[in-house]
Amino acid sequence: MNYLIALLTVVSVSTFPAGAQTLPPADIYVLGEIHDNPHHHVVQARLVETLDPAAVVFEQLTDEQADRLSPDTPRDAHVLGEIFDWANSGWPDIAMYAPIMAATDAPILGAAGAPDDLSAYGLSDPLPQAEQTAREQLQADAHCGALPAAMLPQFVQRQRQADALFASRTIAAFDRYGGPVVLIAGNGHARTDWGVPAAIARVRPDLRVVALIQGEGGETLPGDVTVQSDAPDRDDPCAAFR
Repeated sequence: MNYLIALLTVVSVSTFPAGAQTLPPADIYVLGEIHDNPHHHVVQARLVETLDPAAVVFEQLTDEQADRLSPDTPRDAHVLGEIFDWANSGWPDIAMYAPIMAATDAPILGAAGAPDDLSAYGLSDPLPQAEQTAREQLQADAHCGALPAAMLPQFVQRQRQADALFASRTIAAFDRYGGPVVLIAGNGHARTDWGVPAAIARVRPDLRVVALIQGEGGETLPGDVTVQSDAPDRDDPCAAFR
């Protein structure tokens, strides 16, 4: 393990320094999050400001939404919320994401949307059985056990496709703008074992990728660097299924 990564594997938001030296050099930074945790977005904004990326790609945006921005668009929550029709997006409050966009004047790009040519990512290849089983269990847990077992493989495949699409869009941003490029995405996409970093490594092993996983004080997913912060007050997401 890289010595700097080892030093920074677990830090807290209260002690997390603001400088770009907090992350090892990379071509692509995948900055993970738990979507509704405002502390995680503070960390992302701080890092985007100090990393000074050539472009920032967002899981939360399609390329069509990102195209609505111009260099003169004010990057504040009200304006961005209107431009992106954020209230109907299903994502947490735009006020958590706007500071990330305001932390840079680099192009803002969308990772979601119509699929690219993803044939290079091996999406039709079966996963090792242990990984398939683990992924299906994660999908079952994420959906509060409400999904029929027969649907779980479909949800695993959707996650694989999303990881490949986000990787494709991030690589395209790097090839167009140079580096570094930042991808803002959920921890499930940022994980290094089978998320976006693994998808990038499959097709572009020449690119250096550093993945940040953000936790809430407990066990976290595999990543190069882990940041812990407090969990926000939230309702039980599974209460409706009981």
